[in-house]
Amino acid sequence: MRNILMTVMMLVVVIVLFNTIIAQDTTGTKSQITTQGTSANTRIGQLVP
Repeated sequence: MRNILMTVMMLVVVIVLFNTIIAQDTTGTKSQITTQGTSANTRIGQLVP
């Protein structure tokens, strides 16, 4: 019983950490990667061959 409780609590912690670090709307890692990717695409598009 204790093992199941610990497993469930660890899963909850992982889900909360994922939501606060990765999936946050404006400051999450996902949005930062999207912003940097867009910036890099713009810079590459502005290169003159």
